[in-house]
Amino acid sequence: MRGWPAPIVAVLALVVPASALAADATIRRTAQGIPHIQAKNYRGIGYGYGYAFAQDDICPIAEDYVTVNGERSRWFGADGSYEQRGNGQTFNNLNSDFFWKQIIDSKVIEGLLAKKPPYGPKQSIRQGVRGYVAGYNRYLHEVRGPDGITDPACKGKQWVRPITVRDAYLRFYQLTLLASQDVAVDGIGSAQPPGPSLPVPGLSVPQTAQGLAARLPVKGAGSNAVAVGRAGTADHKHGLLLGNPHFPWEGTERFYQAQLTIPGKLDVQGASLFGVPLILIGHTRTMAWSHTVSTAFRFTPYQLTLVPGSPTTYLYDGRPEQMTSRNVTVLVRQPDGSLAPQSRTLYSTRFGPMLTSLVGIPLPWTPTTAFAMRDANADNFRVFNHFYDVDRARSVNGVLKILNKYQGIPWVNTIAADRSGHALYADIGAMPNVTDQKAADCNTALGKATFSLVGLPVLDGSRSACEWGNDPDAVEPGLLGRSKQPHLWRRDYVTNSNDSYWLSNPHHPLTGFPRIVGDEGTARSLRTRIGLIMTQDIVDHGGFTRQKMQDMVFSDRQYAGELTRDSLVSMCRDMQLGAPCDILAAWDLRENTDSRGGLLFRRFWERAASAEPSPWAHAFDANDPVHTPNTLDTSNPQVRAALNGAISDLNNAGIPLDGPLGQFQFVTRNGVRIPIHGGPDADGDFNSINVDWVDGKGVSEPPHGSSYVQVVTWGRSRCPNARTILTYSQSVNPNSPFYSDQTRLYSQKKWVRDRFCRRDVLRGTRSTTRVRTGHRTRVRRGSSG
Repeated sequence: MRGWPAPIVAVLALVVPASALAADATIRRTAQGIPHIQAKNYRGIGYGYGYAFAQDDICPIAEDYVTVNGERSRWFGADGSYEQRGNGQTFNNLNSDFFWKQIIDSKVIEGLLAKKPPYGPKQSIRQGVRGYVAGYNRYLHEVRGPDGITDPACKGKQWVRPITVRDAYLRFYQLTLLASQDVAVDGIGSAQPPGPSLPVPGLSVPQTAQGLAARLPVKGAGSNAVAVGRAGTADHKHGLLLGNPHFPWEGTERFYQAQLTIPGKLDVQGASLFGVPLILIGHTRTMAWSHTVSTAFRFTPYQLTLVPGSPTTYLYDGRPEQMTSRNVTVLVRQPDGSLAPQSRTLYSTRFGPMLTSLVGIPLPWTPTTAFAMRDANADNFRVFNHFYDVDRARSVNGVLKILNKYQGIPWVNTIAADRSGHALYADIGAMPNVTDQKAADCNTALGKATFSLVGLPVLDGSRSACEWGNDPDAVEPGLLGRSKQPHLWRRDYVTNSNDSYWLSNPHHPLTGFPRIVGDEGTARSLRTRIGLIMTQDIVDHGGFTRQKMQDMVFSDRQYAGELTRDSLVSMCRDMQLGAPCDILAAWDLRENTDSRGGLLFRRFWERAASAEPSPWAHAFDANDPVHTPNTLDTSNPQVRAALNGAISDLNNAGIPLDGPLGQFQFVTRNGVRIPIHGGPDADGDFNSINVDWVDGKGVSEPPHGSSYVQVVTWGRSRCPNARTILTYSQSVNPNSPFYSDQTRLYSQKKWVRDRFCRRDVLRGTRSTTRVRTGHRTRVRRGSSG
């Protein structure tokens, strides 16, 4: 095949055994290119999913398969870097390669696959993964390799290749570790003991603790979710769910929308992160669920006491214990294009791998002390059994049983509602068993500081008493037991917007859980507060309908503005600033595309929010947590300076102070600017669009924010009553018809009708593709019914 080396072509038939490739799937695409995949078994589902997904989004995932195979230095150079957008971290290519090659060489994936359920994947999942790999590779084969790809991001690139089953599981593992080892890729991949002649910086406890607290928990993802029970809906019979994950608009932590159907066995619609042939957020016929990023830590650092003169030996209960070492070799592209091997010895302990930085904050390996990481997700393939079961669940009670059975959720809360009118919030999953008493007994000086600031323990690695605890109701030793993890049933509503479990419903605060899970009795984010206020208001005034929830999530109310605008205008006029005061007074307190004055306020608030002392005149009150803190402190000099600074920011960027938001906040698709409504979550916009301010230029194009948004409820029909929108659209390929269609709909606050029942899918079908092993692909345009 032209442009594809013959050995690679030959691999197409070898990467998966022929017997495992037999598969048959029908892919019906409805409006916006949403694939409805039907097959007789999970192998067929995976086959159809892999084929359809590769058609739409092959370039980002192909690059990610380079990453998880430890080959970035080979293809992109050792000095390059990439961003793991799902956790907001940037890593060096060479360090990343050593990190992933160590995982490959240790055969951790093979070890997890050797386990029986519930610890290893069920047989149906294994079949689905083989089908996914075969379907992905079939697409590559049909387009004749990289040269036939139409996306310019990877057209003709030799790093686009057929994948193996191991590649797929490495991607799964990457996602499982997203909030644990994946935030320390550089620190683990570069960890080296001190040399005899090299100076090693010491550990500054206050500086390190403050640095970690500023970056933890991970900031790369967020979400809103609201589950409404029958007491909170207008018909008082059925439940309703809003799922509103705030995830990257670029890279592999985008969502891909699909429906998966095996008649009589499986019928689920929703979205999954790139490369996962299961629905991770969505709905079945009678139950809907979503996830929000949890505050619970999924790892703990251990601080080691080293044996003098031997920096790879540490003390454990007074006895020396040698670290294990592994020599890891990767290929590195040279300036002349040739490849050369480069090796590094990496070290591990009884707790886990050594590391010398965490979220970019140095944790120095000195002659006397060093750090290792224990990761609650290091052996977690239970998560895929969890989603396999949830994809077939019929009720919220069924979801709770699945959560308790596997404790497999790696870094998110679960929010669910069902047709019968039940609502559930839960943060049940893989968490270190570190009680507050254990933290008090075992925290090092650094651990005392980080635990006080953000709830992260740093434990004493020299004592066996500081190992994670064992609970009889945990799925495996070392994990926090189910009884120590929060959940809440309600008939009115539950909600989460990335604060802890505490105020999932203000009428029933959850308390008494270990600090490592989250905080209690502390100020909630502005986004959490506006979500609770809007939800309670609708429940109190007739209850939710699908349309009311749609209107709520895209209302684009700016809560910081609601709390402070009037005081700000008075301050502005006291400062005799003239026109800016009138512009702020006329602002509609929204971040709609036609809102004027919103950008001026946003720049003011982003400057004022960090004021010391606080910009609030009335402090947080635990007895009124939804409404406090409040009222702008107009006597604070930093608050006053923030307004002058905001005016200068817009003037320097050439933006009129009353410029409409959508003229300056947009995405560009094939040269066309599409206005984007919403705003940063720190400003209290429930519809989070997390843009950056670029001095002298203005607002960046959105890298992150509302992504796959679903509103699901039920009525008299047997079919769910749902609407969705995938804000950045289904495909990354600028040559695809599905590259910007949903983005244009989102810009206009329009939604896509969710087609779930077979009759509705057939009526809405735009094309039908039949893919079967051993047969030519058949495509038919037009409706199937």
